[in-house]
Amino acid sequence: MQIKQMAAPLGAIIDQIDVRKISAQQLERIQSLFLTHKVLVFPNQQLTPDEQMAFAQHWGDLMPFPYGALPGYPNIVALQNRGKSKDVNQHWHSDMTYSPKPPKLTMLYALEAPALGGETAFSNQVLAYQALSPGLRNLVDQLAAHHLAEDLARLYGQDPKTAPKALHPVARTHDETGEKALYVCAAFTRQFQDWERADSQALLKYLYEHSVRPEFQARHRWRAGDLVMWDNRCLLHYAVHDHGDEPRLLHRLQVQGATPR
Repeated sequence: MQIKQMAAPLGAIIDQIDVRKISAQQLERIQSLFLTHKVLVFPNQQLTPDEQMAFAQHWGDLMPFPYGALPGYPNIVALQNRGKSKDVNQHWHSDMTYSPKPPKLTMLYALEAPALGGETAFSNQVLAYQALSPGLRNLVDQLAAHHLAEDLARLYGQDPKTAPKALHPVARTHDETGEKALYVCAAFTRQFQDWERADSQALLKYLYEHSVRPEFQARHRWRAGDLVMWDNRCLLHYAVHDHGDEPRLLHRLQVQGATPR
C-alpha cells in the first residue's frame, strides 16, 4: 500500500492495493486510516457490485436505500448524469440523516467519470465544531434537531407524509473516536427540538454557512475505477455538477450506523 494525504482538512489516497484481496493486517491499517482521515480513495479498482459489497461489509451491515435502488441489488444505487436540472445531490448534506440510524459510511465506485468536473466536495464537521466560539458550542451541545425526507420523497414520486424522519443531536459524538462534530444540513434538517421552525432558521442558516467554510473542505476528482469511502458521522459532501452532459456513473452503497449520540 502507498498512502498519500489528500488535503489538509481531510482525506487520504491509498494506492497499489486491490481491495478484493486484502490481508487482515491491511484491513486493520485501512480501518485506522479511515478514522483518522475520514475519506479514503482507492484508485484503479475493478469491481463488480458483489465485490464492492463484500469490501464494504468489513465495516458492518449494508443499508438498503428507500428510493431508486439498482435492480437486483437493493443496497446499491446507480448515480448517473441525467443533466444538471435533474441532479438531486447539488447541495451540502450527510446521507440519510432522516433515518433514526443513519449510515456510518458511504462508498462510491466510479464506472464512468467525466474528463473534467463532476467532483465531490467534502467538509470536515469536526473542524467546523471546533471552530465555533465557546458560547455557541455550549448552546449547540444542548440542542437536538428534526431531520425529514419530505423533499426527497417528492422527487421520487412518493407520499411526503410517509417520508422517514428522525431526531438527532446538533453536535454528534463519534461512536469510535469520541470526536464531536456538527450534525446539521440544509437538505434534511428542519428545526430544533422544542423550537418553532421560524425561530430555528437564523441559527440553522449560520451553522449551514459555517459548516462549509473553505478551510474545512477538500475535493475529489473522479476517474473510472476510483473507489471512495467517507465517514457520514462527521462529514458533509456536495456533488458538483459542472460537467455538462459528459457521462458520470457511480455505484453507491452505505453501511448501517448507530443511533447518533
